[in-house]
Amino acid sequence: MLWYVVKLLLMLPLLGLFIWGSLWLTKRLQTRMNTGAREKSARLLETTVLSPGIRLAVIEFHGREILIGSTRHGLTRLAEAPSGVNSSEIGHG
Repeated sequence: MLWYVVKLLLMLPLLGLFIWGSLWLTKRLQTRMNTGAREKSARLLETTVLSPGIRLAVIEFHGREILIGSTRHGLTRLAEAPSGVNSSEIGHG
């Protein structure tokens, strides 16, 4: 019985050290991998919630702004415009 308690007192701190070390190593590797990441081709510019489960999103992709409708059932492309176009520049006639 004494041998079991001694092993338990030795193994618990060792196990805690292994858990802490693996978390520290994971965090270090993730930050190292993210620093060398290149610029992403798609960026989320804006989102608007219309109702629970329904939202609009504006995504910039290769110099275009794409309006996406998002529901629980999927995504739908609603509109597309060159990046940086104001609503006043869109022709109404």
